[in-house]
Amino acid sequence: MPNDNPLAPGELMHTPRLWQGDGWTAKVIKNEEDDGWAVEMMRDGEREPALVAPWTMGRDKKNPKPLDSAAFYTWVKTANEVVRRHEQQLHAQLHKSVKLTVDGDSLEVTLVITPDDDAPYAVLSAHDRFGECLARVTVDAGFKLNERSAEAWVRQAYKAPARSHAD
Repeated sequence: MPNDNPLAPGELMHTPRLWQGDGWTAKVIKNEEDDGWAVEMMRDGEREPALVAPWTMGRDKKNPKPLDSAAFYTWVKTANEVVRRHEQQLHAQLHKSVKLTVDGDSLEVTLVITPDDDAPYAVLSAHDRFGECLARVTVDAGFKLNERSAEAWVRQAYKAPARSHAD
């Protein structure tokens, strides 16, 4: 695959519509939604932009305002925050936990989902109050962890819940 970047490795581009640095590229593009402009923030090595947001028109009300150092680093900060929030949301979707007390024992039951295109699954585990793992079983990725399902699993001596088969 040919390298479209005429710059030497490590050299950064700073033009009115394209800035690079800190692992990011900011590119001013025509806004497809209206007659204005947008800035696209692409993290190095990624195929899709992390952020696309409206960009300011220049004084002529036709062309975009040029990128500068202050604007670029503001966009880097914003894009990093968007990526961080996305990662937190994904982590929360894939990692669930419930704390409960069963027969006087404090437990934490966790569910860690592995989203695989061919065979998604999850691992259900129980830990005592000292963090020691008491049981671990593989369950369907769609297993619903809540206090009721966690307590039922514990009371059934950690027997693997029946696997559901969704079409």
